Amino acid sequence: QVQLVESGGGLVQPGGSLRLSCAVSGNIFSIISMGWYRQAPGKQRELVAAFTSGTDTNYADSVKGRFTISGDNAKNTVWLQMNSLKPEDTAVYYCTAALWVGSGSLALRYWGQGTQVTVSS
Repeated sequence: QVQLVESGGGLVQPGGSLRLSCAVSGNIFSIISMGWYRQAPGKQRELVAAFTSGTDTNYADSVKGRFTISGDNAKNTVWLQMNSLKPEDTAVYYCTAALWVGSGSLALRYWGQGTQVTVSS
């Protein structure tokens, strides 16, 4: 069984910072990729930032220059540093991981439970 455990969400004022973390545990053969999505009320889930291949990254245009994704393969952990937060960044943030599981013959995508980020004065 695979689990993605997120932490770090909360309430912050505009211009503030938050750091989200996501740790993957369980029957993992290897990690293919990891990233963060978000979903605001009434909107579709959208990509925020992700590792696409190795250390290559992809960011939503709306967060470029403000958010930074980083990871530690040894700890199966990925972080999202969010700076200069805006009210429009308010959403539930989800960690996602594409993994080879078991003996490495099956690739699956997993999602975390989500963590709320609210940017408001």
